[in-house]
Amino acid sequence: MRNRIFLPFRLLKGYKSAMAETAELSFRDKTALAPMVRVGTLPMRLLALDYGADIVYCEELIDIKMAQCKRIVNEVLDTVDYVAPDDRVMFRTCGRERGRVIFQMGTADPERALTVAKLVQNDVAAIDVNMGCPKEYSTKGGMGAALLSDPDKIEAILTTLVKGLSKPVTCKIRVLPSLEDTVSLVKRIEKTGVSAIAVHGRMKEERPRHPVHCDYIRAVAEAVSIPVIANGGSLDLVKTHADIAKFREAAGASSVMLARSAMWNPSIFCSQGAASVDEVMEEYIKYAVRYDNNAFNTKYCLCQMLRDRVESPMGKQLHLAQTNKEICQVYGMMEYYDKTEADLQRRREALEKNSISPCQPTLEGDVVTMPVRFERREYPPQITPKMYLLEWCRREKLEQPVYETVQRSQDRAFQSTVIVAEKKYRSSLWEKSKKFAEQAAAIVCLRVLGVPEGRVGEEDTCGLIHKRKRDENRNGEVRQEDSSAVENDCDTRKRHITQSPQKADEEPTDTQTSVNGSHNNQTES
Repeated sequence: MRNRIFLPFRLLKGYKSAMAETAELSFRDKTALAPMVRVGTLPMRLLALDYGADIVYCEELIDIKMAQCKRIVNEVLDTVDYVAPDDRVMFRTCGRERGRVIFQMGTADPERALTVAKLVQNDVAAIDVNMGCPKEYSTKGGMGAALLSDPDKIEAILTTLVKGLSKPVTCKIRVLPSLEDTVSLVKRIEKTGVSAIAVHGRMKEERPRHPVHCDYIRAVAEAVSIPVIANGGSLDLVKTHADIAKFREAAGASSVMLARSAMWNPSIFCSQGAASVDEVMEEYIKYAVRYDNNAFNTKYCLCQMLRDRVESPMGKQLHLAQTNKEICQVYGMMEYYDKTEADLQRRREALEKNSISPCQPTLEGDVVTMPVRFERREYPPQITPKMYLLEWCRREKLEQPVYETVQRSQDRAFQSTVIVAEKKYRSSLWEKSKKFAEQAAAIVCLRVLGVPEGRVGEEDTCGLIHKRKRDENRNGEVRQEDSSAVENDCDTRKRHITQSPQKADEEPTDTQTSVNGSHNNQTES
């Protein structure tokens, strides 16, 4: 961090010995980055560790969404990603935070909570259950602060996790209106076997403008033997690093968890003094680019750091930015962006070159499959693989392609099979829309046949791009009805499907099947 005296924290705290990483996490005498929605992603967690935080929590992640994720080792970014069926990265972690990142989930179901916890436990230091979030998106499903009124469910969830996991289990609550009820609840929580409990010193109806109840946190700490982590002091108690110890003492807690004060400037964790917000934002952007952080998430965090400067000229430019590249342009960091992107691209190319198992077609029953996706940015405007396949079939005097599409019930994802010359082709990956699924099937067919698919820079053997350019020159622009005509030309043939093209052991319980736009509902009773 540009020769500041707190640079050793990145070196000393960023890399722990193998013995330290495998040891069970301690929750005493710690400072922690609190779980915050849209804030607690990998860049912010790493930055907090750089500045001296001992523990970092991820943002609350809902169990239903996480249960559908697949664990993927991202060799380009050197991360472990938990990816949803729609390709969204729900949780991303890396070796830099190994042993100190806590996975917080929102849940109201013991078994589902255990399923998710088992999925991620080898990549995190502990599992935390959110029992304090008062926001509707959490409470409407019986999660977050809604659990405070159901101690039996709290006990069931925590007991199930403690018995079923090899990693520590914790929870985060808010105080109840009655001090006696609060103490009674935490004693019951302690009996489940959790390793620590974080207490936000406000009731679920209260907001940051209300004073934090340090007396409630102190009463909890005195009533239990497990570590208690004090939370809620950012607005009125913790302004500097020195205030962290004062808050811990006032609350009588073992440790302190910071949310808003760390969101505004994560260098509050640095014992040598806070860095300027401008410097912190620059370091945050570097992590956001290096780890391919979602651009809207990046922008949100930077706006929180800008605070009263959000309406400044820079803040207004930031609001207009739509990508991490555009954010780097606002902050004058294009040199870093270009260098990092070039490094990542070289890594991608090296991995592709050294891959010992390239993407090859396989036969599943009577269907040829390949794991491919349709990426729209890889094709010129108004040009798609379906159009190329249709043109190729016309040139070869074959019947036009027929697409059979199914929709998976659990996540509404689509998978399509295309039939060409009485042979079937399908991508083994599910897509977020019917159109994308059909395009992916067309790509599989074209690649198996050795026919160009129309990607940028690819030879235009079908003459489709040249035809488009002639149309543009003649008409001034490509008419929308012309561009859709080629796409929809293959939607004229209809065929009723009685069976999904999935393998039997992957058959969904509720499947919608469509053939070239015609839908047949097939729901198992």
